[in-house]
Amino acid sequence: MTGTEETRLVVVRGNSASGKSSVAQGIRDRFGRGLAVVAQDNLRRIVLRERDVPGGKNVGLIDTVARYALDAGYHAVVEGILYADRYGDMLARLVDDHRGVSRCYYLDIALEETFVRHASKGDARYRAQVSEEHLREWYRERDLLPAALETVIGAGSALEATVTRIMEETGLDDLGPSAEEL
Repeated sequence: MTGTEETRLVVVRGNSASGKSSVAQGIRDRFGRGLAVVAQDNLRRIVLRERDVPGGKNVGLIDTVARYALDAGYHAVVEGILYADRYGDMLARLVDDHRGVSRCYYLDIALEETFVRHASKGDARYRAQVSEEHLREWYRERDLLPAALETVIGAGSALEATVTRIMEETGLDDLGPSAEEL
């Protein structure tokens, strides 16, 4: 078991440029201290410099970091593409093992919209490194986790509405950082 009855675990998945990182940052901005963002891209690409391959070492690292944060009393938002066939078992175990409220979300954005969102990213270097061909190659339509584990959020939900929905459905909006975390 991991975490406590008070901790919240949020998983935000979707294709590249679907808004996962923006949603995770929006949740952190609203909540404040005491919430860990466990970002697949950071752990896989930056920490390990690993390609996203079946059986990759980052799967265990993501699990370990999320569990560490929950066990330390932080709420955790795990975000990334997190393909179902590569990360699904780990995410299902993490949700099953978490003592508190756990919610998983899949941002269901059409390929053409991912092109638009990618073009609007502020990081010009990243935009130059990742082409529409890359986005097309990585894209998996409705790559949902088994057992209806996820709530699907479509492109019609604006960023603020998505953040508000997740904050409300997880109960994070009723919690706040403790005085020692401020």
